[in-house]
This record gives sequence, C-alpha cells and structure tokens, in this order.
Amino acid sequence: MRTLLRARMDTRAGNEAIRNGSMPEAIQALMDQLKPEAAYFTAMDGGRTCILVFDMEDSSQMPVVAEKLFLDMEAEVEMHPVMNYDDLKKGLSSLSRG
Repeated sequence: MRTLLRARMDTRAGNEAIRNGSMPEAIQALMDQLKPEAAYFTAMDGGRTCILVFDMEDSSQMPVVAEKLFLDMEAEVEMHPVMNYDDLKKGLSSLSRG
C-alpha cells in the first residue's frame, strides 16, 4: 500500500545528530530501508521534517519504521495511506452510478 510518512524531528535531538555527525547516516538508513518513490526534506511546524512516499506491504511494518524515528530523532511520526492519480481514477471508476 502506498504510504505517506511525515516525520518532524525534535529540534534538540536533531541538533545533537547534526553535531555528532549521525544525521546523514540515519537518513541514509531510512532511505535504504524504505526505498521511497519520493522523498522530501523541509522545515514544518518549526522543525526538521521529512516526507516520504513508500510501499508498506503490511501494517505490521509500522513499528519497524516508526520506532527508529521515535528513538533516534524523538520525531513526531504520521503515516497515511495515499493514492496517486492513477489509483484515484481506478477507485472512482469502480463507484456505482446511480
């Protein structure tokens, strides 16, 4: 299932990861684990934020994905199922017309 992940890192934890040099490795590990089809990095709500779109095969993957972000970056994590335009067209075409 195509999933949008938004993780906003705690500023203090993010600052420490920048200072000790672990931020690039943490981001690379996340990218290697999820192999996202899209990845964006920005500031949102006052904090370092990554937005990734990846394929979550099963909801049991949620702890594996989120816990590392919670523990290492003290991040606020959201995951939402999402569709691309082709998915939306397919879904809309299956609606009954009545």
